Amino acid sequence: MDISYPLRIGTRGSPLALAQASETRSRLVAAYPPLAGDGMIEIIVIRTTGDAIQDRPLLEIGGKGLFTKEIDEALLDRRIDIAVNSMKDVPTWLPDGIVVAALLEREDVRDAFISIKARDIAGLAAGSVVGTSSLRRQAQILHTRPDLTVVPLRGNVETRLGKLAAGECDATLLAVAGLVRLGRVDAITSFLSTEAMLPAVAQGAIGITSRTDDVAAREFLDAINHRPTAVRVAAERAFLEALDGSCNTPIGGLAAFESSDTLRLRGLVVTPDGVVLLQTTRKGPAADAVAMGRDAGKELLQRAGPRFFTVPPGPA
Repeated sequence: MDISYPLRIGTRGSPLALAQASETRSRLVAAYPPLAGDGMIEIIVIRTTGDAIQDRPLLEIGGKGLFTKEIDEALLDRRIDIAVNSMKDVPTWLPDGIVVAALLEREDVRDAFISIKARDIAGLAAGSVVGTSSLRRQAQILHTRPDLTVVPLRGNVETRLGKLAAGECDATLLAVAGLVRLGRVDAITSFLSTEAMLPAVAQGAIGITSRTDDVAAREFLDAINHRPTAVRVAAERAFLEALDGSCNTPIGGLAAFESSDTLRLRGLVVTPDGVVLLQTTRKGPAADAVAMGRDAGKELLQRAGPRFFTVPPGPA
């Protein structure tokens, strides 16, 4: 394959993003041992708008695409060869000329509950303050515990844990996958089941993008693509796409294999205030993953109606 070296990997500069880029490098080296040599792989940190603006909720500044915009530009400008992102941060629609070329094997998809005041959400006292930057988490929390207060909490993992320790909130929720990759499982108070808190679409998956016309890079990345993860994420993103999902939309989606060829997809939408929650399930052959996702999304879109997501978003 006609690959030039060093292979330049673009990534955000947060500790979690760098850990994911390092994991990608390790997978590439395992697949292609010569890449272990000095100067064969270079990790290039790209500062994104989402990283630069930390004092406002994402929905106020343009959504989660702000974590990938500058990275996409670097990819299209050929300043990097491939890009590594948390797949849940990758917008539903990619810029022209960019494709998801590989997904690494998915980590734990669950959310973690973190607090020094309670063991889980049910144990929080009425009026307790939960900090989260996720509208999905906010909506599901308020659906089960409308007596709680949800406030914005942004920043990288250590920043959020520091704010929790400083008393800015009584509890927070973070993705288990990120804590595992950072070696911070010790911070977890309890694990939330996916029945109690349906994860974000593609949560726990690392996505690697490349230029659509870079056939060599796409073939190169195929060696580290984890196909079961790719099938699951394809179903979930098709569900999200059918719902026209964005950072302003509280959506949860999770596909899982029930057998070697049978996929089960669960999806839900919630009003931002948590008052109304709609959910659906699909089961079928893995080959129908995308069709299942689209069908589930269209069902919820029809059931929700045009005014469903116009409810004022509340504190977060």
